[in-house]
Amino acid sequence: MDDNKDYENENESKSSKIKNIFKKKPHISIKFSESYDKFQTSIPAFLGICLCAFALMCFAAFAIFFVNVKGPEKVLVPNVVGKNLEDALLEMQVKELYSKISLRYSDLPGDEGTILDQSPDAGAIVKGYSRVSLVVSRGVIVDKVDEYTGMNIEDLRMKLQTLFAGQTKPLIVLAEPEYKPDASDAGTILEQDPPAGTKISEPVTVQLVVSRGPNYENTKAPYLIGQSVNDLLQIITRSKLVFDITSHKASDDEKPGTVVDQQAFDDEFVPNYTRVAVEMALPSGEYNDNIYGIYQEKVADYPYPVPMKIEAYPAEGNSYTLLSFNHPGGMVTVPYAVPKGTTLELTVVNKVVSKKTVN
Repeated sequence: MDDNKDYENENESKSSKIKNIFKKKPHISIKFSESYDKFQTSIPAFLGICLCAFALMCFAAFAIFFVNVKGPEKVLVPNVVGKNLEDALLEMQVKELYSKISLRYSDLPGDEGTILDQSPDAGAIVKGYSRVSLVVSRGVIVDKVDEYTGMNIEDLRMKLQTLFAGQTKPLIVLAEPEYKPDASDAGTILEQDPPAGTKISEPVTVQLVVSRGPNYENTKAPYLIGQSVNDLLQIITRSKLVFDITSHKASDDEKPGTVVDQQAFDDEFVPNYTRVAVEMALPSGEYNDNIYGIYQEKVADYPYPVPMKIEAYPAEGNSYTLLSFNHPGGMVTVPYAVPKGTTLELTVVNKVVSKKTVN
């Protein structure tokens, strides 16, 4: 029983303590007036700090602006044309200028590495650290004479023309060749002077001996009377003669489109590429679905026969070669019988020299 009483007394004591805790009110004291006074006294100092920070920022911004506006000092571009590349670069470096280099072949042997041109020109006023373009010589295209014997002279001319294209003074010039009969094909270079391997220190003139071709001397003149246009074209292809062909309107007793006259010679054989006069009787209008005529063109004279051809381009259908032959140049005359509207094209040494449309 005593134990139970003690337990009840202990519980009552704890309950009374808890009630007393909730009955107590917390005491919180905030002094607003004191904090407001402190804030009022710190406003001038805060504003002063802000103004100082703003002034410092403005000063820094103006300093940066004026430094950028001032930029690098202006300098005088030096004259480096004719100087070697190393000296030119040193001069540019002293002036605080940058160099942009490009290479170009020159006409003068021995000037490799020399400044040929500059931009801006010497004496120009530019800002420091600007770029100056320098054109530097990479030397001459060739420094010695090559081996030309065995080449075709037309191929050599084309090669040298391409090699020195754009050069004001080509280093190799071909003299007028000497021609002679030889077993080699016509146009083949037999001899040269100076020989291959000769060093070039200044422009050099090359003398050549060129083949006129085998059996150049004589050929037999063919009999042409009564030959048609197609027959005559085949003879021209095979022959080593030059036919100067003219025509007239066929009369009633003449067969249109045939040879009615030719030049006669005292000897059976005549020198190769002798000019032979030939007269043809041609119809005045369309005949057998073809237009007849003589293709005539004046071309350059050559010291030996060069390849020529006439291509036909019909208004309908595929193109074809009307005639392929060798000719020494001058007046070229070729008979034709082609459909109306066909375009004929004369090519000399792979170069088109003239065109004609048949109407």
